Amino acid sequence: MNETHLRKLLSSLQDGTVELEQVLNQLQRLPIEAVNRHQLDHHRSLRTGIPEVIFGQNKSSQQLVEIIKRMLEQPTVVLATRVSAEKAAQVRQHCPQLRYHPEAGMLTANDRHIPGDQGRGTVVITTAGSSDLPVAEEARLTLHYLGHQVACIHDAGVAGIHRILSRVNTLQEATVVIVIAGMEGALPSVVAGITAAPVIGVPTSVGYGTGAGGYSALLGMLNSCSPGLAVVNIDNGFGAACMAAAINRSR
Repeated sequence: MNETHLRKLLSSLQDGTVELEQVLNQLQRLPIEAVNRHQLDHHRSLRTGIPEVIFGQNKSSQQLVEIIKRMLEQPTVVLATRVSAEKAAQVRQHCPQLRYHPEAGMLTANDRHIPGDQGRGTVVITTAGSSDLPVAEEARLTLHYLGHQVACIHDAGVAGIHRILSRVNTLQEATVVIVIAGMEGALPSVVAGITAAPVIGVPTSVGYGTGAGGYSALLGMLNSCSPGLAVVNIDNGFGAACMAAAINRSR
């Protein structure tokens, strides 16, 4: 349940189009609903502006089905991250209304509950290389389902610096910029030096041996001399999107 739905529910009670018992039935599930060993936080969107999102990587398909079936009944978007194609196919046998996004590794549903424009402006997602696209797609889809406008600049790493410099206008018009890079992780420093918008760096696990699964990119970003740059965890497109949404939120 989000603020928009709660307002509509209370307005409907006020004007008599719904019964008190119907309202109580929905509010009784706040703030949590126990589903076997899971605790579903239906109240999270009201508190934080971000709904409960399912981390699918270490959950079985049966666990995902149990959780998602309950969430589909709620007036909120359904998002599950880090879901393999095999697991997604198993889950969709029981929940065919789910859509699978293979590049992002995400399951989504309840699109009708995507909130209206929540942002003060546009979040720009920038990738250093095409290998960073899965993380970028996780960020883009998350922002879309949270109700934020997104623009993308892809394959604009420092090996061809002219590619990012040609998009300066887009970067300077952004409210927030997410920059996703592997290898040495230099691109966020460059971007933070050419825009006044806050920049969120996302190191990726893309790179050769001493890239160390993204640690080199992470340390490079953390040691940046460019002001206005913050950094999230390796491959954490979802976390970057939630931080960008918090910055971009209109209220």
